[in-house]
Amino acid sequence: MIHLSVNINKIATLRNARGGNVPDVQKFAIDCERYGALGITVHPRPDQRHITFRDVELLRPIVKTEFNIEGYPTQQFIELVITNKADQVTLVPDKPGQLTSDHGWDIKNNMDELKRIIALFKKNGVRTSIFVDPDPEIIKLAPETGTDRIELYTESYARLYPENKELAIKPYINAAETAVALGIGINAGHDLSLENLQYFAKNIPGLLEVSIGHALISEALYYGIENTIQLYNRQLKG
Repeated sequence: MIHLSVNINKIATLRNARGGNVPDVQKFAIDCERYGALGITVHPRPDQRHITFRDVELLRPIVKTEFNIEGYPTQQFIELVITNKADQVTLVPDKPGQLTSDHGWDIKNNMDELKRIIALFKKNGVRTSIFVDPDPEIIKLAPETGTDRIELYTESYARLYPENKELAIKPYINAAETAVALGIGINAGHDLSLENLQYFAKNIPGLLEVSIGHALISEALYYGIENTIQLYNRQLKG
């Protein structure tokens, strides 16, 4: 079964807009697991505009499925991941203050740094995934970094899907086939939704996990979070 990891950043954004603890980020994570999510994803940014470092500390003891921490590997981020014993770390090449992730790693020009950081995470028992564009030539370099998985950046798929879903998914199939041949696990995320998820999941070989936040939380405003998570799991089952 492909795992659904719910990114709860938007819940923290809503809480931070008003102060206090409404909505309760920790309770929301517990409920997501109770309703069928097989992972919880957070992306703490340096300005802590949504998930805070304290949130990570509070979530770690209560997340019973997979705890996935995304982020750019500053020293502070590395220490946060290791100290809080994430099950998986997803490395993204975001600049400080970036609104959202918008590109994958240039592995060739960051090889030495990625190898060093990934070796450190693996030494501490954290599974690693690196955020990449659907480019087989980039993915061919992934094994050299030592990473366990890649996460395919799916924004271009989601953007083109309404116009031409076959064309939208073609580069992702090629990318996934490359990863499978290399023995690299495959995650995916960014702008996946109830509209486009099932087609993606059916056609991507070796897909292990999707991380979804913005669309899922937005859809939950209409359907409720319990129903929405179940709807997503149905899409992943085909």
